Order: sequence, then structure tokens, then C-alpha cells
Amino acid sequence: MTDDTLTGLGWSDHFARQLTPEDAALTPARLAEVHRDRMRAVTPTGQIELLPTESTGAYAVGDWVLSDGTHAIRRLTPTSDITRRAAGRDVRIQRIAANVDTLGIVTSCNADFNVARLERYLALAHSGGCLPLIVLTKPDKADNADDYLRQAQRLSPLVTAISLNARIPEEVARLTPWCKNGQTLALVGSSGVGKTTLRNALTGEEAATRGIREDDARGRHTTTNRSLAPTLAGGWLIDTPGMRELQLADAGEGIEAVFDDIEELALTCRFRNCAHEGEPGCAVRAAIAAGDLDADRLARWEKLRREDRHNTETVAESRARGKAFNRMVKEAVSKSKRRRDPGGPA
Repeated sequence: MTDDTLTGLGWSDHFARQLTPEDAALTPARLAEVHRDRMRAVTPTGQIELLPTESTGAYAVGDWVLSDGTHAIRRLTPTSDITRRAAGRDVRIQRIAANVDTLGIVTSCNADFNVARLERYLALAHSGGCLPLIVLTKPDKADNADDYLRQAQRLSPLVTAISLNARIPEEVARLTPWCKNGQTLALVGSSGVGKTTLRNALTGEEAATRGIREDDARGRHTTTNRSLAPTLAGGWLIDTPGMRELQLADAGEGIEAVFDDIEELALTCRFRNCAHEGEPGCAVRAAIAAGDLDADRLARWEKLRREDRHNTETVAESRARGKAFNRMVKEAVSKSKRRRDPGGPA
């Protein structure tokens, strides 16, 4: 199998460089679905089912693995890795999608539009190593759709924002540049904003869709698991369920990129450890007083930084406890063996 036959699946030199002579008998495959005890993958010759060789939590839709036809023998390092802190009380990093070229952040021109949540998704994209694209849906139902678009465009100079009607194929076709020629576009956002409708138009599928609740502009979940599907344009689409909770962890670089204006101002404060709470010579507070910086934006920046530090430290502590527990178990097992076999090696 040559690299050319894999390019349409998203293969690149990044993955080819990871191959070794020992991998000659293995076949590259890209994960399309990850379930509790099995995975579905796509190859140039069709779809196959694979068994994991490590916890399925270590895999993500979009991953490249090397397969013997039955098992995922080795997982290749991705070009991008979208992660968050797992929802609920589970203190760990959860992988959402891998090898994504563009993260399509879908929101609608109604009550779902939320600047703070969009900034979270932008930080997620930057920290994960992919390009951010804000997709505004349902502009036909809003009197001020252009205002929503301008707000989205102002969030970051690095973001592209477009507005389209997901039910009009000609408008959905504007997403083609991000999901053609083997490129992968992942869609994230709340339930009811039109992700499934976009998926249907981009892939030719007819996944079930449900109406939104008029009181809060949100819908019921229609996508129940992440999956990778081919697009009509020759690329790939990863659709994700609506995420009710998006906790950032290990996202410091992403937050810096989204709030680069505040980061640059902070560098000019008189004191290196300025907390921007009224210290003399605070360039951030001076910008707010001059009307050059929104105080709410500063508050959102500070909130995300606190959350990221807390979650990153909490996950690290959990990992350390897990390693310590594993060492304790191994030592206990070793002592037990020595007691049963006192003549064995010490």
C-alpha cells in the first residue's frame, strides 16, 4: 500500500515518518468510531472492525493506527489532538477528536450565541493544534444576523467566521474548502444549532434531526457518539454530540492565543507579577479606563486561566496518585511472592 492510496483518508508525511521496518506487515487505518470494547476504522479497501490493545479511552475518532487486520497494534502520534477535562467528577483528560485540520464551532443566531463559550472553543482549537472556524447558522431567523457575525469576527484575528443557512445546499457548500482533498473538519457546538443538518448536507447522509425548544433555542441530542464520515467534496467530517460541559485543561497556549491582546498588554505592566487589580502602572487597567479594553473580556480571560490552572493541576495530581497506587500494588504483589517463595530471588 502506497502513501498515495492513503492520502484521501488524511494520511501525510507526518505519519509516514513514524513507520519503522518492523511495521511492514501492518496496515494503516483511520478510526471512524470508538466504542467501549471495539472500534470501526476506514482503510483504502473499506471498513474494518478492530480490537484495542490499550484502554479505548486512549483512542479518539480520527486517530491513525497500525493494524494486523484484527487489532490496533500501534497508535500513531496525531497532528492535532482536541481534548478537554472529562465531564463530571472523573479527573482525567478526555480526547474528543484527533488529526483535525479545522474545528468548526457551530452556533446559531439566537439565544445560543455566547461569547464566553465561543472563546472556550477557540482556546480548545488553538491548544489542540487546529484552525478555528466559527459557523453561524439560522441567520434567516434573526433580524440582526450581521451583528452576530461581526461579534464572532472580533473574537480573535486568527478566527474565520461565516454565516449560512444549513438547509440550503448552496450555502453549506461554502464549507467545502475545509473538508476536501482529504482534509478533516470537526463540528462542535450545542445541541440544536444545526450540526446534524450540516453533516447531512456535507456527507449526503440522512441522520435524524429534531426540533429545538423555542424557550431556550436548544435542542435534544441527535448525535450520540463521535464519528468520522466521508464528505461529498472528498474530505472527512467528524461530528460530535452537543457538549453540555467544556472544561479546559492543558490549554494555556490556546488561552494566550485567543486573548493575545490582553497578554501583550500584561507584558507592559510596571510589575511582572501584576494581578491587574489596581496596582500602580497596570497597563491592563489603563486600557479599560481608556475604553480600549472591555472589562468583561478581562474577567473571562482571568476565569479561563484560573480554570485551566486548577484542572491541569488536578489532572496531574490524579495521575501522580494513580502512579503511586500502581507502585504500591506492585510492591505488595512482589512481597507476597517473596513470602510464598522465600528461596527465590530477592
